[in-house]
Amino acid sequence: MSRIIYVGQEIVREKKLVKNTISSLFFQMTTIVCGFILPRLILQQFGSQVNGLINSITQFLQIIAFLELGVGAVVQSSLYRPLSLNDNVQVSCIIVSADRFFKKLAQILVLYVIALVAVYPFIVSSEFGWLYTATLIMAISISFFSQYYFGVIDRLLLTADQRGYIQYNAQTFTLVLNTVVCVIFIKVGTSIQFLKLTTSLIYLLRPLFLRFYVNKHYQIDRKIKYGEEPIKQKWNGVAQHIAAIVLDHTDNIVLTMFDSLSSVSIYSVYFLVVNGVKQLFMSMTNGVQALVGEMWAKQEIEQLIEIFSWMEWIIHTGTTLVFCCTAILVLPFVEVYTSGISDANYIQPVFALLIVLANAMHCLRLPYNIMILAGGHYKQTQHNYVIAAGINIAISVLMVRKVGLIGVAIGTMIAMLYQTVWMAWYDSKNFIRWSLINFFKQFAIDSLVFILAYFSCKLFAIDEISYIDWIFLACKVLATVFCIEVFVNLIFYRTKCVCLFCKVRHVVKRIKSTGGEI
Repeated sequence: MSRIIYVGQEIVREKKLVKNTISSLFFQMTTIVCGFILPRLILQQFGSQVNGLINSITQFLQIIAFLELGVGAVVQSSLYRPLSLNDNVQVSCIIVSADRFFKKLAQILVLYVIALVAVYPFIVSSEFGWLYTATLIMAISISFFSQYYFGVIDRLLLTADQRGYIQYNAQTFTLVLNTVVCVIFIKVGTSIQFLKLTTSLIYLLRPLFLRFYVNKHYQIDRKIKYGEEPIKQKWNGVAQHIAAIVLDHTDNIVLTMFDSLSSVSIYSVYFLVVNGVKQLFMSMTNGVQALVGEMWAKQEIEQLIEIFSWMEWIIHTGTTLVFCCTAILVLPFVEVYTSGISDANYIQPVFALLIVLANAMHCLRLPYNIMILAGGHYKQTQHNYVIAAGINIAISVLMVRKVGLIGVAIGTMIAMLYQTVWMAWYDSKNFIRWSLINFFKQFAIDSLVFILAYFSCKLFAIDEISYIDWIFLACKVLATVFCIEVFVNLIFYRTKCVCLFCKVRHVVKRIKSTGGEI
């Protein structure tokens, strides 16, 4: 009987993981497509200065996430055990405690926006007046307010319960709706302020839907009283959160303060590409943390080690494939994407390679970071995050004056490299308990594949500046990189390659036999 229950649990876990992965992947693909459409239209309609201003304001508003102090990640980790035990009382206590915190954060956001409206127009170097910039800040800030007032708690609950696909589908719907509406408004010549206000109002639909879904499917007592604080490590995620904010948002802020809005615009175009690729890749791991968290909560160590081994290999192999293609294709894509735009030099080959490597390193650290977050080791690892954030800030500020865009990319890349190696060491000592040689072997193979594929594909060239030619180039690059990736991994990880092939073949057969049911 226990064997039947175990198999049933594994099937449920697998189905949830597949649902989360597919819905998250579809959302990120939609994000990438929509993300290329609107900025391009904004560049054409309003110019690089306005595009740089929008991205700069967005980054300054995202500093409010700094005040979250990592509580969101701790809340999600705290929910794994009570959800696995169906403890609705404890879940309600955690939700109420977190809700109080985020409502206070929303109030701070209002004060921050007021301060930003008063100060920002005077610190940014631009041709726009105070009223123009201030109204743009207020229009963009509405979506941030709705997220922290009541949207984030429901999102964390669904993700922790391995139902992230609900929020991903809601995000996809509002994203498509926003893109369609904004394209229409741009074509009819509306102002940028009205355009961003429209976006904020459309994004208000998402948290409303999530609240409705959670109230319908969960027995949450939002008026419950508790004595002892239910979120045990509420403040222990501070360092991790600060590092995440610094690593993700330092570059734009440093460029705004020490360079120009044109540099911010150039950075935003490249970041649009590499961040889209990064988010698309990360979407395939969104369901894994909740799965790993549940296993750790139940102390299913043998299964956890097996899952981690596969997770590490697949993420490293996938990162190498995806980002090697990106490193080769990003420059010709930006050339096509910005054709006809001459108010800034968007062709930056050295910066392009460095920003791709920095974001690739962010993905290589995923398996180790997922394990740390799922295990709830916030306090034990916080100094690593502080050091990484310090490295990024120090190098970026020191080098941006000398080499501009290249300086901020170097700062991010070195910080990510340090953090990846440290996290792998920490996991090997505290969770997985295997030799760090496994990590260095994997990292060496990643480097070998990247070098072989990068220099092999540099022989390819795009004949004309058009999307059709770029697509043909992308097909040739993908085929070449994939073949090199498979060849190298068959030499060093033959067993895993064969097992993965058999697993895929089994899933395909099952889908065919069940008429599409996974």
